[in-house]
Amino acid sequence: MAHDERRLQVLRAIVQDYVSTNDPVGSKALAERHDLGVSPATIRNDMAVLEEQGYITQPHTSAGRVPTDKGYRLFVDRLSAVKPLSMAERRAIERFLDGALDLHDVLNRTVRLLAQLTHQVAVVQYPTLSRSAVRHLEVVPVTRSRLLLVLITDTGRVEQRLIECAVDVEPDDVADLRALLNSAFSGARLAEAGGKVPELLDTAPLHVRPLVASVSAALIETLVEPGEDRLVIGGTANLAREARNPGSLRPLLEALEEQVVVLRLISEVDTGGGVLVRIGEENAHEALTGASVVSVGYGSSERALGGLGIVGPTRMDYPTNMAAVRAVARYVGQILAES
Repeated sequence: MAHDERRLQVLRAIVQDYVSTNDPVGSKALAERHDLGVSPATIRNDMAVLEEQGYITQPHTSAGRVPTDKGYRLFVDRLSAVKPLSMAERRAIERFLDGALDLHDVLNRTVRLLAQLTHQVAVVQYPTLSRSAVRHLEVVPVTRSRLLLVLITDTGRVEQRLIECAVDVEPDDVADLRALLNSAFSGARLAEAGGKVPELLDTAPLHVRPLVASVSAALIETLVEPGEDRLVIGGTANLAREARNPGSLRPLLEALEEQVVVLRLISEVDTGGGVLVRIGEENAHEALTGASVVSVGYGSSERALGGLGIVGPTRMDYPTNMAAVRAVARYVGQILAES
């Protein structure tokens, strides 16, 4: 056990040095920089065992060692705790996000903030509509035969559809339709709301039924088939600063451009609110095998509305990045809960 614990300390020291210097780490440097309490010969021996076990490897051009994906994984799994951000950092997050005007502004500020805190590419998923509820349905007459249907969700998303009506639209009927829709759908989860539309046709007052029939298809489309979930991405310039080998950046930038790949990763959030770290080949997408994704769900304690996180090289400061992602998610959740 003592041997294993000491080797874990050696691995931690290698990860920390490599992350901060971007240079492969040798036993002499470890002995000088870290108080490991053992001789350089013992450190060399521990490094040989770590290499044999696949936690570190020797780049062909260097005498030093660098962590492998397996080494980073052990390092992350054995973090005793993610250190909380300082009070000053938390206040800075609060101040930066507090001035946001609406959902789009909140999410755009969030990616800028995450990119600044972590020096990585930041990614935030718009709240998924399937996890949202209806706050309000607005019906606006545009012409005598055309209506605008606007869905506002409790997460601040706005979806709208223009509807051609088969009948002339009377202002009083529009007011009745608006009241009917809101009494039927207000507060309903989007995942369940679509199923209420057929029932609404049967129960609507006779004089509003033709209008309900006209809007029902658009209503189902808006509730059941919402616009594709989107991502906000920021800080891609951070990648260029990190890379000594620009060729390795291209697949990662292409994956970010594709969005759907990253969306899938960011949206797979842990319902328990834990920070997920996927390292290298754990990302199961060719373009991301040299990258790590650190993500967490944001929302209330009852439900995650979406995911946010960062994407960057596997050589990253995991403890700091995990703390930043977690803290920012907490503030975003609070802001959306209050809006």
